[in-house]
Amino acid sequence: MSTLPLTDAPAPPALPAVAEATSGSPDSLPAPDPASAPPVRTPDPEDTAALSVWPRTTVERPHGALLVGGVPLSEIAEGHGTPVYVLDETEVRERCRGYRTAFPDAEIHYAAKAFLCRAVSRWVAEEGLGLDVCSAGELELAVTAGFPAERVLLHGNAKSPQDLETALRLGVGRIVIDAPSEIARIAAAVGTGGHQKVMIRVTPGIGAGGHRKIRTGTDDQKFGLSLRDGHAQHAVARVLDQPQLELTGLHCHLGSQITDVKPYLVAVRRLVGLMARIRDTHGVTLPELDLGGGHGIAHRPGEPALDLAALARKVRAELAGSCAAAGLPVPRLLIEPGRAVTGPAGVALYRVLSVKRTPGTTFVAVDGGMSDNPRPALYGVRYVPRLVGRHSTADPERVTVVGRHCEAGDIVAEDVPLPADIHPGDLLAVPAAGAYHLSMASSYNLVGRPPVVAVHDGRARLLVRRETLADLRVRDVGL
Repeated sequence: MSTLPLTDAPAPPALPAVAEATSGSPDSLPAPDPASAPPVRTPDPEDTAALSVWPRTTVERPHGALLVGGVPLSEIAEGHGTPVYVLDETEVRERCRGYRTAFPDAEIHYAAKAFLCRAVSRWVAEEGLGLDVCSAGELELAVTAGFPAERVLLHGNAKSPQDLETALRLGVGRIVIDAPSEIARIAAAVGTGGHQKVMIRVTPGIGAGGHRKIRTGTDDQKFGLSLRDGHAQHAVARVLDQPQLELTGLHCHLGSQITDVKPYLVAVRRLVGLMARIRDTHGVTLPELDLGGGHGIAHRPGEPALDLAALARKVRAELAGSCAAAGLPVPRLLIEPGRAVTGPAGVALYRVLSVKRTPGTTFVAVDGGMSDNPRPALYGVRYVPRLVGRHSTADPERVTVVGRHCEAGDIVAEDVPLPADIHPGDLLAVPAAGAYHLSMASSYNLVGRPPVVAVHDGRARLLVRRETLADLRVRDVGL
């Protein structure tokens, strides 16, 4: 695959073409008789490359049908309407297992900001991962769904009083300190007889990430305490003076969509150097080191993705070597993947509303857009939609797929090939859509947010229902 390689992960189980849906279940789609389904077409190499950024359970059938998790995407669109997001449970679970295999001695925390719902929190808990949250809302949702609070890590550059109160009330495992003022606030909230494990987020002065707006390891942005100017060392001293706070280690997060291993190795060297200075100055050996996440995936065939096996191998070697040189024991490693777990597991489905041909561009307008996926407008992310549900023999045409919202920047995919006979009513599918779509969604133009449907072993079930006009009206209390 072009997405994050999980070479050590177990192979996906053989899936039936379409399994029988649970009778009478409102959240399941009726499935056709497998015996009547046409045989699976053996894709040519070009087709295989085109599916490289799709969930690994994806199967193509004749006449344009595409199945994910054993369920035809066209049936999901018909049963739940569009736009709709499809999340492959098998893909999510296998990516969790892939991380545990690659880092067997590390704690893996799923970054909830990528996408969180009760089912996802249950999946990652059952796969042995912890959870990385950045608000009381994410924390409450996970814990009330049964996620163990002691396996949760809370961070954020500006934690509200509600965030800290909720974290302490529910008993989170660690709180990551991001600003000097948080030290006194957390210590006061814990109280003289209390105890709370904390980490300090260090800004190591490393520029990495797919776009300047998602680079968080440099000194010129809002996150963390700088290693270069001494703020991190000063924060360490202040935390160590608070007996109710237990400093377990250092945390850093370099950015997002990182596809090169080297920045992580530089971060290891710099943070181990700081750990050695803390030992020499305070006589304290910190037992944990959190390298964050930001592991890049491919959104289009041929794009680079971070090699997980190489990352794990080289980080372990660098950590062992740096600690040996500094005379430190190797700390327990924490890793926080988000996008790399759910991103490749998601597919967005849209219905074409109109096709407008101008002298310079053909615009294909769909029934979603920047309200359910703001990332093209924010970061210039590029996708390759695919026509599903029918087979076209028309030659491809370069088009721009746009959304329905009143913004010129509401673009789903720019200058992409689609059949020249694309027309209203057609169904388009966008792969690599499982992270930072719905988690960043809005109700712009009072368009409700789409539902999320999970697929697994030939069945589909609703995880998050569609936001309706009634939902939006209930919040408007100003008459």
